[in-house]
Amino acid sequence: MTSRDFLTIDDFDLDGKTILVRVDLNSPMDPEGNILDDMRIRSHVATLKDLENSKVVLLAHQSRPGKKDFTTMKPHAKLMSKHLGREVRYVDDIFGTYAKIQIASMEDGDVIMLENVRFYSEETLPRTAAEHAESYMVQKLTPFVDIFLNDAFAVAHRAHLSVLGFTEVLPTGAGRIMEKEILSLNRGIRGGERPCVFVLGGAKVDDSLKVAENVLLSGGADRVLLTGVVANVMLAASGVDIGTVNLNFIKSQGYEPLIEKAKGMLKQFGDKIGFPKDVALNDGGKRIEVPVSEMHSDSIPINDIGLETIVEFTREIEEAKTVVLNGPAGVSEIAAFSLGTHEIIKAAAKSEFSIIGGGHISAEVTHLGLEHRFSHISTGGGACIDYLAGEKLPGVEALKTAAIRYKAAKTL
Repeated sequence: MTSRDFLTIDDFDLDGKTILVRVDLNSPMDPEGNILDDMRIRSHVATLKDLENSKVVLLAHQSRPGKKDFTTMKPHAKLMSKHLGREVRYVDDIFGTYAKIQIASMEDGDVIMLENVRFYSEETLPRTAAEHAESYMVQKLTPFVDIFLNDAFAVAHRAHLSVLGFTEVLPTGAGRIMEKEILSLNRGIRGGERPCVFVLGGAKVDDSLKVAENVLLSGGADRVLLTGVVANVMLAASGVDIGTVNLNFIKSQGYEPLIEKAKGMLKQFGDKIGFPKDVALNDGGKRIEVPVSEMHSDSIPINDIGLETIVEFTREIEEAKTVVLNGPAGVSEIAAFSLGTHEIIKAAAKSEFSIIGGGHISAEVTHLGLEHRFSHISTGGGACIDYLAGEKLPGVEALKTAAIRYKAAKTL
């Protein structure tokens, strides 16, 4: 994907228009319905400020059916009002008569938030954009709006109605979050300054190996450094006895077949893959540093990379000009085993261009107060991983298709 084969806010005259904006406000909530982390809500403020002369209608979701936090968008509208500095009015309807009346009566500068789109059963049906465009939601709302903006990168990997349906029938572009996500991730995987280093950790081994394989095959990364459980898989693939307890954990997660895949990657990519020389074991809460060559079958759990590895990895990261981090290096929620994660984050913060892939690693960046030191912190965990792994995201592909359609119509 080129840097701009989709439209953005800058491609439209939005003043006085009614703009339908898909945002992602899905947030952790406590049992009383209070939002615990408003990061995603705050992230959309830039888009909404650029639409201050428009009538803005927000589409969003919270959780999914069957979950305890599957609830209304009322608390989200209240928090958005606080961060935006003007009222975001909650409307207890999605596309019924009440919603249509509220949209029709809006004035320039007004912002309303419609009800949780996942309250409508067709929202999550697996359909194409054209099929979603035939839904009641699209048919009922389209006559009341002029332009659709997708600013919800975190659900761009979902072929959902509110992500795809309006792109077929309305001029469509990316909001500021979506625009920044696409351009930043593109730079990370193919357009960044060299050397480019990916540091992949966490517990989702299949995701990390997909990303590693994609960026190494494409030549997007000069080196991939592995930590977390994926590093344990790679250690096992290299012939290291990682200990029964660690191997059993890999088996329990269904990742044992990936050891063979890791062997193939080692053979194919050789010294472009870096993994630990030493690890930190958790001996009843005490940190025990052990070279991987001295591990044995009765070894206790690996909870972090070791000091020698931290020194080597941080040096490589500091020398890189582009760094992409995804996943913690160990069990970072335990203070004794947060060292690897924290030192890698501090090293990456010195890079010319740095990306954090969302999820647990972004929480650690926030914990360290280093958000401002990174070029981009992704709002989308699963979407970010899929994009870095080279997969086509339905929401992004729909933006590209809509841009082609819009430009063709302009030439007629």
